[in-house]
Amino acid sequence: MKTTILLVDDHDMIRDAIKFYFKDDPDYEICEEAQNGLEALEILKTKKIDILLTDINMPEMNGIELMESVRQNHKDLKVLVLSMINEASYINKMIALGASGYVLKNTSKSEMRDALNKIMKGEDYYADAVYKTIVNSIARKAPKQRLTIDVPLSEREREILLLIVNEYTNQEIADKLFISTRTVESHKRNLLEKTGCKNVAGLVMYAVERNIV
Repeated sequence: MKTTILLVDDHDMIRDAIKFYFKDDPDYEICEEAQNGLEALEILKTKKIDILLTDINMPEMNGIELMESVRQNHKDLKVLVLSMINEASYINKMIALGASGYVLKNTSKSEMRDALNKIMKGEDYYADAVYKTIVNSIARKAPKQRLTIDVPLSEREREILLLIVNEYTNQEIADKLFISTRTVESHKRNLLEKTGCKNVAGLVMYAVERNIV
């Protein structure tokens, strides 16, 4: 059974290109499309959707407003942002609202598929340029204010945190440290709980603020 995607973008050309990407894909299907957040919410009332693939700048209801409503009424829906905007304020807002990933509109089909695969596994995905924006934003804030909880980490937790910051996947971390992916996931959950972070971006913030990277 294919993973269903609701594509939300006000540009016909973008929607047509994304639909072409996944026309014959064995795992993913663009089953619904909308031009703005209001149309998307109407679809979500009656359709079972696995992933919301949404732009930010749209008329009538933008991506941020859509995300606010989604988090109230469709808490289990996974969200991947597809936008031209690579600004920290927008990225951080979408992450805070629960977006699992953020890619830019110049992304390739293979990268978008990688992003969808990770999101379906419960992981986060940020395009390289987006990731750099997040880290630079955190680095600028770090000297001024500490945003995360100061807690001691074990040597293993620091090892894993460094690999997370360097964008290693769970499988790559497991291979490098000769442990199972389940152990990696357990360490990651512990890191999130100990530091009070909500996601990978928060762990990056923690690492930058405490000069771990």
